[in-house]
Amino acid sequence: MRYSLSIAYLLWLFSGCGALGLHRFYLGKVGTGILWLCSGGLVGMGCLYDAVTMRRQVDEANFKHDYREAIAGRGPMPGLPGDSGSYPRGYQAAQAKNQPESVERIVLRTAKKNGGVVTPGEVAIEGDVSLEDARKALDKLAQGGNAEMRVRSSGVVVYVFPEFSHEGGDDYIA
Repeated sequence: MRYSLSIAYLLWLFSGCGALGLHRFYLGKVGTGILWLCSGGLVGMGCLYDAVTMRRQVDEANFKHDYREAIAGRGPMPGLPGDSGSYPRGYQAAQAKNQPESVERIVLRTAKKNGGVVTPGEVAIEGDVSLEDARKALDKLAQGGNAEMRVRSSGVVVYVFPEFSHEGGDDYIA
Protein backbone atom coordinates (compact mmCIF):
# COMPACT_ATOMS: atom_id res chain seq x y z
CA MET A 1 0.00 0.00 0.00
CA ARG A 2 1.44 3.34 -1.04
CA TYR A 3 0.64 6.37 1.05
CA SER A 4 -1.49 9.25 -0.24
CA LEU A 5 -0.78 12.91 0.46
CA SER A 6 -4.50 13.75 0.36
CA ILE A 7 -5.36 11.05 2.91
CA ALA A 8 -2.52 12.22 5.16
CA TYR A 9 -3.82 15.80 5.04
CA LEU A 10 -7.42 14.63 5.66
CA LEU A 11 -6.30 12.71 8.75
CA TRP A 12 -4.30 15.73 9.87
CA LEU A 13 -7.39 17.94 9.47
CA PHE A 14 -9.82 15.52 11.19
CA SER A 15 -7.46 15.02 14.12
CA GLY A 16 -7.69 18.67 15.16
CA CYS A 17 -5.18 20.02 12.63
CA GLY A 18 -2.76 17.29 13.63
CA ALA A 19 -3.15 17.50 17.41
CA LEU A 20 -4.22 13.85 17.74
CA GLY A 21 -1.51 12.60 15.35
CA LEU A 22 -3.74 10.33 13.24
CA HIS A 23 -1.71 11.23 10.13
CA ARG A 24 1.46 10.06 11.89
CA PHE A 25 -0.10 6.68 12.69
CA TYR A 26 -1.14 6.43 9.02
CA LEU A 27 2.44 7.13 7.85
CA GLY A 28 3.84 4.44 10.15
CA LYS A 29 5.27 6.84 12.73
CA VAL A 30 3.63 5.16 15.72
CA GLY A 31 6.02 6.55 18.35
CA THR A 32 5.51 10.18 17.37
CA GLY A 33 1.81 9.46 16.80
CA ILE A 34 1.51 8.52 20.46
CA LEU A 35 3.54 11.60 21.44
CA TRP A 36 1.26 13.85 19.36
CA LEU A 37 -1.82 12.19 20.89
CA CYS A 38 -0.59 12.72 24.46
CA SER A 39 0.77 16.25 24.00
CA GLY A 40 -1.74 17.77 21.60
CA GLY A 41 0.74 17.72 18.74
CA LEU A 42 3.50 19.11 20.97
CA VAL A 43 1.14 21.90 22.01
CA GLY A 44 0.48 22.81 18.40
CA MET A 45 4.11 23.27 17.30
CA GLY A 46 4.29 19.77 15.82
CA CYS A 47 0.98 20.36 14.09
CA LEU A 48 2.41 23.36 12.23
CA TYR A 49 5.57 21.43 11.39
CA ASP A 50 3.52 18.58 9.93
CA ALA A 51 1.37 20.96 7.88
CA VAL A 52 4.50 22.31 6.19
CA THR A 53 6.41 19.03 5.78
CA MET A 54 3.57 16.61 4.99
CA ARG A 55 4.63 16.07 1.36
CA ARG A 56 8.17 15.10 2.40
CA GLN A 57 6.83 12.81 5.12
CA VAL A 58 4.56 11.02 2.63
CA ASP A 59 7.45 10.70 0.15
CA GLU A 60 9.65 9.19 2.88
CA ALA A 61 6.92 6.75 3.92
CA ASN A 62 6.46 5.69 0.28
CA PHE A 63 10.22 5.30 -0.14
CA LYS A 64 10.41 3.07 2.95
CA HIS A 65 7.47 1.05 1.66
CA ASP A 66 9.04 0.63 -1.80
CA TYR A 67 12.40 -0.26 -0.25
CA ARG A 68 10.80 -2.99 1.91
CA GLU A 69 9.01 -4.33 -1.19
CA ALA A 70 12.28 -4.39 -3.17
CA ILE A 71 14.13 -6.16 -0.37
CA ALA A 72 11.34 -8.75 -0.28
CA GLY A 73 11.73 -9.18 -4.06
CA ARG A 74 8.32 -7.76 -4.94
CA GLY A 75 9.42 -4.63 -6.81
CA PRO A 76 12.27 -2.55 -8.23
CA MET A 77 14.67 -0.70 -5.97
CA PRO A 78 13.28 2.83 -5.51
CA GLY A 79 15.11 6.09 -6.06
CA LEU A 80 15.46 8.46 -3.16
CA PRO A 81 12.71 11.07 -2.84
CA GLY A 82 13.51 14.09 -4.99
CA ASP A 83 16.49 12.40 -6.63
CA SER A 84 15.31 10.11 -9.42
CA GLY A 85 18.75 8.76 -10.33
CA SER A 86 19.98 7.90 -6.86
CA TYR A 87 19.88 4.59 -5.01
CA PRO A 88 20.72 3.55 -1.48
CA ARG A 89 24.43 3.12 -0.77
CA GLY A 90 25.82 -0.16 -2.07
CA TYR A 91 22.89 -0.93 -4.37
CA GLN A 92 24.59 0.19 -7.59
CA ALA A 93 27.74 -1.75 -6.75
CA ALA A 94 25.67 -4.87 -6.11
CA GLN A 95 23.84 -4.43 -9.41
CA ALA A 96 27.10 -3.83 -11.27
CA LYS A 97 28.31 -7.28 -10.21
CA ASN A 98 25.39 -8.80 -12.09
CA GLN A 99 26.13 -6.87 -15.30
CA PRO A 100 28.96 -7.54 -17.75
CA GLU A 101 32.00 -5.34 -17.31
CA SER A 102 32.44 -2.63 -19.96
CA VAL A 103 35.31 -3.00 -22.43
CA GLU A 104 36.68 0.34 -21.26
CA ARG A 105 36.84 -0.91 -17.69
CA ILE A 106 38.56 -4.12 -18.85
CA VAL A 107 41.14 -1.98 -20.70
CA LEU A 108 41.84 0.14 -17.62
CA ARG A 109 42.06 -2.86 -15.30
CA THR A 110 44.48 -4.57 -17.71
CA ALA A 111 46.55 -1.40 -18.11
CA LYS A 112 46.88 -1.03 -14.35
CA LYS A 113 47.84 -4.69 -13.97
CA ASN A 114 50.45 -4.39 -16.77
CA GLY A 115 52.14 -1.23 -15.54
CA GLY A 116 50.29 1.03 -17.97
CA VAL A 117 51.01 -0.86 -21.19
CA VAL A 118 48.43 -2.98 -23.03
CA THR A 119 47.82 -4.50 -26.43
CA PRO A 120 44.46 -5.34 -28.01
CA GLY A 121 45.28 -9.04 -27.61
CA GLU A 122 45.85 -8.70 -23.85
CA VAL A 123 42.56 -6.87 -23.42
CA ALA A 124 40.72 -9.46 -25.52
CA ILE A 125 42.07 -12.32 -23.41
CA GLU A 126 41.64 -10.52 -20.07
CA GLY A 127 38.03 -9.55 -20.69
CA ASP A 128 36.81 -12.29 -23.00
CA VAL A 129 35.96 -9.73 -25.70
CA SER A 130 36.68 -9.77 -29.41
CA LEU A 131 39.98 -8.45 -30.68
CA GLU A 132 38.08 -5.88 -32.76
CA ASP A 133 36.14 -4.59 -29.73
CA ALA A 134 39.37 -4.36 -27.74
CA ARG A 135 41.08 -2.42 -30.55
CA LYS A 136 38.11 -0.03 -30.91
CA ALA A 137 38.06 0.67 -27.18
CA LEU A 138 41.81 1.32 -27.11
CA ASP A 139 41.63 3.60 -30.16
CA LYS A 140 38.78 5.55 -28.57
CA LEU A 141 40.75 6.02 -25.34
CA ALA A 142 43.82 7.11 -27.33
CA GLN A 143 41.76 9.61 -29.36
CA GLY A 144 40.35 11.01 -26.13
CA GLY A 145 43.85 11.65 -24.81
CA ASN A 146 43.68 8.97 -22.12
CA ALA A 147 46.32 6.75 -23.71
CA GLU A 148 49.24 7.04 -26.08
CA MET A 149 49.72 4.75 -29.05
CA ARG A 150 53.33 3.59 -29.35
CA VAL A 151 55.25 1.04 -31.40
CA ARG A 152 57.74 -1.29 -29.74
CA SER A 153 61.04 -1.92 -31.46
CA SER A 154 59.60 -5.34 -32.36
CA GLY A 155 56.85 -3.59 -34.36
CA VAL A 156 54.01 -4.39 -31.94
CA VAL A 157 51.56 -1.54 -31.40
CA VAL A 158 50.94 -0.91 -27.70
CA TYR A 159 48.80 1.57 -25.85
CA VAL A 160 50.41 3.33 -22.90
CA PHE A 161 48.37 4.79 -20.05
CA PRO A 162 50.72 7.29 -18.38
CA GLU A 163 48.82 7.27 -15.08
CA PHE A 164 49.59 3.55 -14.67
CA SER A 165 52.98 3.62 -16.38
CA HIS A 166 56.22 2.46 -14.75
CA GLU A 167 58.63 4.39 -16.96
CA GLY A 168 61.89 2.98 -18.19
CA GLY A 169 61.11 -0.69 -18.79
CA ASP A 170 60.25 -0.91 -22.48
CA ASP A 171 61.89 0.24 -25.69
CA TYR A 172 59.54 2.39 -27.84
CA ILE A 173 59.78 4.15 -31.17
CA ALA A 174 58.07 7.55 -30.91
